[in-house]
Order: sequence, then C-alpha cells, then structure tokens
Amino acid sequence: MPNSTADTPKAADFRRQVLNPMKLRLFLMRKLPMAWLAGLRLTQLTPESATVTIRYKYLTQNPFRSLYFACLAMAAEFASGIQAMMHVQAGGPVSMLVVSLQGDFTKKAVGLITFTCPDGPRIAEAVAESRATGEGRVVECVSTGVDEAGDVVAVFRLTWSFRAKR
Repeated sequence: MPNSTADTPKAADFRRQVLNPMKLRLFLMRKLPMAWLAGLRLTQLTPESATVTIRYKYLTQNPFRSLYFACLAMAAEFASGIQAMMHVQAGGPVSMLVVSLQGDFTKKAVGLITFTCPDGPRIAEAVAESRATGEGRVVECVSTGVDEAGDVVAVFRLTWSFRAKR
C-alpha cells in the first residue's frame, strides 16, 4: 500500500483553508457553532498531528472555576477530527463518526489549554484501508491537554469509525 500519510494537494489546500483564522471562524460558525462560541482555535495542522486551544472564560466555565469537561472534550475531539477531515479530503467520500470517548482528568483546567493529537498517520491508514477494502475501519486517537505550565490536565481517547461510501 502506498504511504497513506503522504501529503496531497487536496489535504494541503484544506490545511491552508482551516489554518486561516477568519476562514476557520466562518467554518465553525456554519458547521460547529458550539466550538465557535467556546472559542476553539486551531494552532497547528500537519499530516501527522493537530493542535487546538481552548481558554477558560465565561462561556467555558463550570461552577468550580475551571473549564467545563464538555468544552475540554470538544477541543480534544476537534484535534483528532480536523485531522480526519483533512485525510478524508484526499479521495472519494468517507463517512466518519466518533463511536467512543473516554476521558481522564488529572488537574484543574484553567487558563489556556492546548490539546495535541499525534495520530494523523493512523487516521490516514484507516481511511486508506477503508477506501481499498470498502469495509469500515476504526482507530483510537489520543488527545492530550496541557495547561500553560505544561502540566497535563486531561487525556481523551476517541475511537473514530471510517467507512468509504460506495
């Protein structure tokens, strides 16, 4: 099988679009309004990984003066999901769906939280295998959130299902 993480013109174009802050905000307002309201920012996207930030503020708070767990989960999911969207751009249509989510919380999340998901190659491989076989594939992605001091505040494991459409 050819290198499934090789960059493609379509993937590069997708990256250029979503890494433009204004175009990303328009995309979020149209397709993911809660992510827009929460203030998610995509700070890095390569074929290998993605980095997303979320800040503690009025709309993302919980009663305990930290980031609400659902906002953390949204940022973690976006870090893996934007990679999936990029790899799906490279060929025929593929449906994608989160089928499982697990989270571990290790520290109170305040300030700017940065989620990084380094699973682009595994996502690309699952998408390529689904296209080649016509069967569904699943991949577990790990998205780790760290605070401004570099301490891990949360680790999410998201299981994505990919199935090429015929």
